[in-house]
Amino acid sequence: MNRLRLGFLASHGGSNMQAIIDACRHGTLYAEPCVLISNNSRSGAMERAAREGIPARHLSSVTHPEPEALDRAIMETLQHYGAEIICLAGYMRKLGPQTLNAYKNRVLNIHPALLPRFGGQGFYGERVHAAVLAAGERKSGPTVHLVDAHYDQGPIVAQRRVPVYTGDTVETLAARVLEEEHRIYPETLQRIATGELDLDALAAADRTQSHGNAPYNPED
Repeated sequence: MNRLRLGFLASHGGSNMQAIIDACRHGTLYAEPCVLISNNSRSGAMERAAREGIPARHLSSVTHPEPEALDRAIMETLQHYGAEIICLAGYMRKLGPQTLNAYKNRVLNIHPALLPRFGGQGFYGERVHAAVLAAGERKSGPTVHLVDAHYDQGPIVAQRRVPVYTGDTVETLAARVLEEEHRIYPETLQRIATGELDLDALAAADRTQSHGNAPYNPED
């Protein structure tokens, strides 16, 4: 069985990318990291890729001022390196239609809350955890989902619940959720690599249900 070839897009530290790379190196994920694209030439993700010997490319509005040209460059770079599944790992830009069409049902993102709650434009990083705490939620956790043209609205692929404790701060909750992100992302990719998880079938079932994300139930 050929290893699943993974492309990454990241804007900052890239800790989820590192967790996936580590799983590949340790043999718990049957995949091969093949390229990183970052819109931040000085990102920690770029440094991680360099240390790991993974090709890394800076593509942004600096290198390609026109959005269509940038979209095409991202798509062509991923294709050049043979990426089969695209993993967003803290990528702070919306992907364009060319890339999304070329990789339909093949782009994954991880969000630090239990979608469909606390998602959408403007909900990222500490803002998500602050909103969870302000709402008095008893549970939170990461969601792996397919990426489409709308922020955090693609079909849910996997979720992992973590408790929200009395006295939690944004920092303590974020650390607990991030720990689970580093587990669930590689685990989900392994299910794809082995054929246990069929992304096309998942997306088709989501369309049949005629709603976006799965219902949120804090009592689960």
